[in-house]
Amino acid sequence: MKIRFATIEDIPTILDLIRSIAEYEKLLDQVEATEEILRRSLFEYKSAEVLIGEVDQKPIGFALFFHNFSTFTGKRGLYLEDLFIIPQYRHQGYGKLFFAKLAEIAIERDCGRMEWICLDWNQPSIDFYINKIKAIPLDEWTVYRVTAEKIQDIIQECGN
Repeated sequence: MKIRFATIEDIPTILDLIRSIAEYEKLLDQVEATEEILRRSLFEYKSAEVLIGEVDQKPIGFALFFHNFSTFTGKRGLYLEDLFIIPQYRHQGYGKLFFAKLAEIAIERDCGRMEWICLDWNQPSIDFYINKIKAIPLDEWTVYRVTAEKIQDIIQECGN
């Protein structure tokens, strides 16, 4: 598998892969991304980066990541938002190759850590994270989310 950074020409492929992971996660109805949103977010604002995995020049998966920051380490981290491999290409070591590439990027960019979240029911991924790459689950943390339509409410609730 060849792993490369996505270009603006990859936007349709990225969107297809986003829809594929959303379908796998039973969240397809929540996909709001469009090609225009991805163009602006990834290539104009540079909010995140995408790696494309190819076999025989055919895209078979992607990893979307961005940098966060840890006040404890005093360094930026690499936050993996999504990693997805098309089902027929799983169990062939491609996930490990994506993680190796992400680790190389984290080292090159002097990141203090790598982090991601995983759905509780996704046991194959959990097993991979724990057994293959020795990731540590952080059971004592809870993820909180405020959706776009509720962000304005924060100003009403918390503002002066």
